[in-house]
Amino acid sequence: MKRKNMLICVGTTMALAVLATGAAISAQDKYTVKVPSGLAFSEFKGYEGWQTISVSYNGGLLAVILGNPAMIDAFKAGVPGNGKPFPDGAKMAKIHWNPKKNEAAPGQPLVPNTLHDIDFMVKDSKRFADSNGWGYAEFEYDTASDAFRPGTLTDQPPQGNDAKCGAACHTAAAKQDYVFTVYPKR
Repeated sequence: MKRKNMLICVGTTMALAVLATGAAISAQDKYTVKVPSGLAFSEFKGYEGWQTISVSYNGGLLAVILGNPAMIDAFKAGVPGNGKPFPDGAKMAKIHWNPKKNEAAPGQPLVPNTLHDIDFMVKDSKRFADSNGWGYAEFEYDTASDAFRPGTLTDQPPQGNDAKCGAACHTAAAKQDYVFTVYPKR
């Protein structure tokens, strides 16, 4: 009887281990997602540790705009206000969250709640010559599946399936080398 109980226990443990491994394997690796004919999430690996450029609240979403070291160095050197363009290799990430009110904090500020999407920009004058030197990507986040997908034409704002999806919108910021974000005094 002891032997039978032990075999059942071992069998159950092994079955649970296999199920747990299967669940871990099926979880999405965000760095495998790519905009068709465009930028890959993997091109921005490490964005979570980049410095903050700015924050925003637009369209009902909270956002933090981050820059890689090349982007931060360019801002600190006065780009684009000094008339110079951002250097090739400069990258930005804009993380959007649905906001919620923090009822417990003084003044009840809006704070990030669920992740909404992440936008990326990279300056590469050769690769993106036909979009003013910038490549763009937008990845929508689905809370239920804990997964990202490339933005589509049905999203707001609509996203095309290439690295130029943000080029039309960013022409309004042509005088700032197609970057809307400013680096505020700190």
